Amino acid sequence: MQLLRSLAISTRLAVQTPWRRRQVQRLCELGQAPMSVLFYHRVADEQPNPWTISNGEFERHVDYCRENFELISLEEVQQRLDSGHSPRPSVTFTFDDGYSENCNFALPLLIRHKIPCTYFVTTENVRDGHPFEHDLRLKCPLPINTIEQLKAAADGGIEIGLHTANHVDFNQVRTVEKLNEEIVEAKDNLEAMINGPVRYLAVPFGLPQQMRPAVIETARKCGLKGICSAYGAYNLIGDDSFHIRRFHGDPQFNRLRNWLTYDDRKNRRRPILPDQDVLDMDPEIADTVRLPECVFS
Repeated sequence: MQLLRSLAISTRLAVQTPWRRRQVQRLCELGQAPMSVLFYHRVADEQPNPWTISNGEFERHVDYCRENFELISLEEVQQRLDSGHSPRPSVTFTFDDGYSENCNFALPLLIRHKIPCTYFVTTENVRDGHPFEHDLRLKCPLPINTIEQLKAAADGGIEIGLHTANHVDFNQVRTVEKLNEEIVEAKDNLEAMINGPVRYLAVPFGLPQQMRPAVIETARKCGLKGICSAYGAYNLIGDDSFHIRRFHGDPQFNRLRNWLTYDDRKNRRRPILPDQDVLDMDPEIADTVRLPECVFS
């Protein structure tokens, strides 16, 4: 089944690529080239979970992006959005969680090629070395980055970002105190760990139901420069630069190419972020209300 889907994507790409390239050419002429931000989790040849990609496949992704796109930082994405000018299609690399094995191959590869990358970590897992709950549920605990590894990565040019204190699902958070613990206090703790600034937050799960107004506002107020979602979208001129949209660096190479080969029709399926937050409601009813699930326009 997976092979059939890959073949179908490859066939569709072959047919649609000339048309998609014309779309991108028009956008470049207008200074509105799309900006793609990829997120990964773990790069290693042992693949005990669906969010691991092999060393060889990751290098294939890197080589493809180096050959076909301008590679820029999150800060440059924001500068282009703020200036209203994006001259060429670009790709930005990011990582979530903080798996130790990423220091064996993936991060050295990016550093060697001087490719910008923001590396988001969950502070309490780093602090105590405790495996992620999502790996424990699979009965496969995996090693977590140490503080020393993060400092070494930062020294090599990797930007360290925040992925909350406890990999929290913000759709389940109902108090300001918990928001502050997971964002404000975690930011301060991470800055103390790496002895440097933390400018960006990647929201765990990163779907519209986690991208709540209270989360975004808390991130703004504590001095973060931007916040990253993970629900699959391009960054386009006219978007709010504080919210950076990302999609998964899919281990299936044809699916990755399909996303990176810009298609304006994907923008019609952009989720609508919630405009109301239970933290703004009467405390007596807030606990009984759930935010809306992902709604597609």
